[in-house]
Amino acid sequence: MPSIKFPVHSSLFFALFFLFSFGTFAQALRIPGTANISCSAGRKVGTTEINIHWNAPGVKGREGKIWGTDIAYFGTTVLGFGSDVQSPWRAGADECTTMSFSTDVMINGQTLKAGKYAFFIELGKDESTLIFNSNIQAWGTYFYDISKDVLRVSTKQQKDQKNLKERLEYTFTNQTPKSVEVALEWESWRIPFTVEVDLKATLMADIQAQMSGALGFDPPSMIAAANWCLQQDINLDQALGWINSATNPNLGGINSFQALSVKSGILKKKGKNEESDLIMKQAVDNANTMELHQYGRQLLNEKKVNEAMTVFEKNYIKNKGAWPTNVGMMRAHSALGNIKKALDFAKEALKQAPDDINKKNLENSIKTLESGKAL
Repeated sequence: MPSIKFPVHSSLFFALFFLFSFGTFAQALRIPGTANISCSAGRKVGTTEINIHWNAPGVKGREGKIWGTDIAYFGTTVLGFGSDVQSPWRAGADECTTMSFSTDVMINGQTLKAGKYAFFIELGKDESTLIFNSNIQAWGTYFYDISKDVLRVSTKQQKDQKNLKERLEYTFTNQTPKSVEVALEWESWRIPFTVEVDLKATLMADIQAQMSGALGFDPPSMIAAANWCLQQDINLDQALGWINSATNPNLGGINSFQALSVKSGILKKKGKNEESDLIMKQAVDNANTMELHQYGRQLLNEKKVNEAMTVFEKNYIKNKGAWPTNVGMMRAHSALGNIKKALDFAKEALKQAPDDINKKNLENSIKTLESGKAL
C-alpha cells in the first residue's frame, strides 16, 4: 500500500496545530494537588445566607515570613505579569476570593447591598482595609480596578504566635440572632469583621415572599404570619388582611382563640378599640382551659389585674375547678391582695398538681402566702 505524503505546508500546519492545541489543553487542565486547596464555607443569619469561596495556601514552613512579605504584602503593589496597577492582597490564592450575601448586610457597621463580591485586603501592620469589589471574575488582584470597589471598611487584626494555622481559613464565630463574626485566619494572624443583618426587615421580606405563594391560601400560615407582625408591631395593614382571610367563613373560618386574639391585637394597635374588644370576647368564649389560663397570666403581666380576675373566674366556673383553674384564682387573688383566698386556692391546686415540677412550685407558693406575702 503506497504511503500518503503531505505537502510541506500541510506538515507545518499539523505541527503547529498539535503544538498550540497541546499548549491550550495543558493550560486549561487542572489536576487537584496539595499546593492550594479550593474551599467553601457558609453560614445563615436569620434568613440571610453568607457564602465564601477561596483557595487556601499553606504556610509550608514559612512561619514569620508570611505577613508583610511578597506572600501577603502590606498596602498595595504592582504584581507584574501584564498588570501595571497598584493591587491589594487577594485574601487567598489563585482566583479571587468571593463572598455572597443573599440580603443587604452591614459590614463593621457599613451597608453592603445583597450580591456576590470579590474580597481583597489592604494589609497593615495593625489595621487593615477590607475591600468588596464587583469584579468576581478576576484572577486574584492582577487586574484590580479600584473603580469597581463597592465597599472599603477598616478592621483590626489579632495576632497569636502560640496557635499557628497552617491553611488559610475563613471562620464564623460569636453568632447572635442578627449577626456573626467572620474572620480570615492564617499562620499567626486573625483578621475579623462583623456581618450584621436587619433581622426584622429580612424576616418580614421572607414572610411576604412565602405568603405570596401557596401559603397565602393556608389559614394556619395566615395566622402565623399575622401573629408575627403583631408581635413585631410591623406591617399591620397586610397582617390584618391575612387574619381577616383566615377567619373569614367563606375562606376557612378559623375562629379559634389564637386566631381571634391575633385579630383583636392587630385591631387594637390600629386604634380600633371597640372592634378589638368585641373580637376578644369571642376569642375568650372559644378558648380552652389552658388558653384562658395563659391569657389571664398575660393580663397579669400587663398589670391588668381586674381583667385578669374576670378571665380566671370565667375559666374556673366554665371548667368546674379543673386544673389549672385553681392556680389562676390563686394568682389573681394574690395580685389583688387577698392573701387568705389565694392560699385556699393554692391548697386546692396542690391536690391537682399533674407533676413534680408543678407540685414543687405550688408548695413554694403556699409557703410564701402563709408568710403573709403576695406572690
